[in-house]
Order: sequence, then C-alpha cells, then structure tokens
Amino acid sequence: MKIGFIGIGNMGSAMLKGASTKLDKTNLTYTDINKAMMEQIKEETGITYEATNISLTKSVDIIVLAVKPQYLKDVMEDIRSHVKPSQIILSIAPGITIEHIKHALGEKTRVVRCMPNTPALVLEGMSGYCFSHDAYTQEEMDFIRDFFTSFGRGIELTEHQLDMVVPISGSSPAYGFMMIEAMADAGVLIGLPRQISYELAAQSMLGAAKMVLETKTHPAALKDAVCSPGGTTIEAVRVLEKNGFKSSIIEAMVACYDKTKSFK
Repeated sequence: MKIGFIGIGNMGSAMLKGASTKLDKTNLTYTDINKAMMEQIKEETGITYEATNISLTKSVDIIVLAVKPQYLKDVMEDIRSHVKPSQIILSIAPGITIEHIKHALGEKTRVVRCMPNTPALVLEGMSGYCFSHDAYTQEEMDFIRDFFTSFGRGIELTEHQLDMVVPISGSSPAYGFMMIEAMADAGVLIGLPRQISYELAAQSMLGAAKMVLETKTHPAALKDAVCSPGGTTIEAVRVLEKNGFKSSIIEAMVACYDKTKSFK
C-alpha cells in the first residue's frame, strides 16, 4: 500500500523519515506548500514528492493529513472531489473528530485518527489511534498497525480516549525537553560542561523511561528505590515537591487537553 503525507512539518516529516527506515521508500510520498522543504526531504531520504495535494491524492492508498487543525479545512476542500471510498484518510489533527472529517470529505470516507509524537524521527514514537466504524480488511488494519510500529509504538484506543493522548504523549516530548534542559542548566551551574550535562540528563531520562516500560514496575516504586534514607535523592525530591513539581505537570497537561478540545 502506498502512503502519502500532506504536510511535512515537524510531525509529518518525523513520521515520514521514521517510516522510511522500515517501509519501502517507493511506497512513500509527500507534498507541502514549502517547496524548499520538499527538496530538502528528497535530498535527505531519497523519497520523491508530489507537486500538489490533488496529484498526491490520486496516487496513494492512504492519505496522511499531517497539517495543523487551522489548515485542515482548506486541505480537505482541495482534495474532497478526488478522495475515493477505497482510500483511507489518516488524520493527525488534534481535536478534529472522525465525524468532522467525514462531513468534509464524504460520509463513505474511511478515517483513522491518530496522535503520534516527534520521537518517531528516532523510531521511539508513541502513537494512539482509532478506526472509524467502517469496513476495513484485515490486511488494511494490519498495515495501519505496522505503520505506527515502524517508527515506535502504537496503541489502539476509542475516539473518546484519543484527545486524552495529546497531553500525555503527543505534546509531552516538549515537557521532557524542558526537563532535560533544566537538568543540564543545573549541571552547568555547578560546574559541568554543557554538552556533558545534556548527555547525562538525556540518557538518564531515556533509561528511566525504559525501566518503566520494561519492568512494568510502578513509577513510584522505582523512585523509592533510588531514594536512600537521609540521602541526596530524597533531598532533591523534597525540594521538587515543595515547589509543586507533580501538580505543575498535571495542571499543564489539563491545560493542553482543554486546548485540544477547543479545536472541535
């Protein structure tokens, strides 16, 4: 099956480049309003692009709508008369429902909504996705699932749950980058070179995440195992809690979720 990306911004290009490491590049294509960016992607990956949204729509089996919600209406108006029932529309736009996309492209349109994240670029993406209540072949469903796992992990959810994925994994790499930056700044403050501080912080966060995923141990238990009585780590945890570390993260994610719902 051939996949075409409409939009190769940060998320679209991450998915495209990630998928290109596992899928046949001849089955991948893309288009974007930024011609220079398309040329750059072609030079970096060897994947050829289509000149317009319409030419892409006519040439692929799966159309990935990888544009921001505010641009989605114009894109769907552009391709509406060229979308066929045999094709699958895969939308990454947060907050835009399957019903909304069907209304724009035709009620017979088959839609997969998803929320990926930018670590797809390094094959460590996390994607939540859901299928519309239409008929899909087993081959099509398996291909969609394999597509998501080609650049990380994928988890099938209900559409109701999908908006909740945005703050937890869709946007959260930004929070992680901020955490790593803050840790590295602290390293510089106490005397470490910046690049060494970044490497120490980033690898530590990567290792912590892998421990949660691979041991299936509760994060609180893993945290407790690092905190020796009267030691350095529990002192740091005390200061973090005093300054509302966990509550700040929770409030930020709730704000992110509320913003997602505002796109409906």
